[in-house]
Amino acid sequence: MNEIVSGIFLLLGTLFILVSAIGILKMPDLYTRMSATTKASTLGIGLVLIGTSVYWQDFGIASRALAIIVFLFLTAPVAAHIIGRAAYFGNVPLWEKTKIDELKERTDEPEE
Repeated sequence: MNEIVSGIFLLLGTLFILVSAIGILKMPDLYTRMSATTKASTLGIGLVLIGTSVYWQDFGIASRALAIIVFLFLTAPVAAHIIGRAAYFGNVPLWEKTKIDELKERTDEPEE
């Protein structure tokens, strides 16, 4: 039973990581690619780590996996935000079908 539950978590995690990889290939610009990869890969890695913890049923492994999951969930969105902001102010173009640019309305033009 333990192997089945672990396998389900591992397969779901792998599926989310695959969706993340497909998002890198299919999304039209940097900002949407970054959104797809940050969300899907973070969830995928978390599920893989949960599956590993369930399989081994060891406190040391579970505590390290939990620490990694917390670290990823805290740092991945912040890193994506900072990279996206740097790209925006570095004049990386938005997708041509983008309708709303909220950051342009809230900030002044960056000094060069």
